[in-house]
Amino acid sequence: MIIDHRTYTVAHGRMAEYLERYRTMALPVQLRHLGRLIGFYVSDIGPLNQVVHIWAYEDIADREARRARMAADPEWKAFQLANAGIFVQQDNKIMKPTVFSP
Repeated sequence: MIIDHRTYTVAHGRMAEYLERYRTMALPVQLRHLGRLIGFYVSDIGPLNQVVHIWAYEDIADREARRARMAADPEWKAFQLANAGIFVQQDNKIMKPTVFSP
């Protein structure tokens, strides 16, 4: 298993707008295609205006196949257009578990 850890910094003052758009437009599409949402968080202490998505995949090939199917979905494309310009920064990490990870 691998973890896709995605951190997005949202433009100041636009978090509520982004979260509502994500909840109604993006999340249903992502759940349909990506499947294993581990968690979705917003920053409270430390760097502000950040959201973190954590998704689990079997391996890199599984991730690439699932994300390719999502990218081809017209509903995902509509979300991307509606969401244009909302992020200040995006950081993505792929994490592998240690041998002693649960």
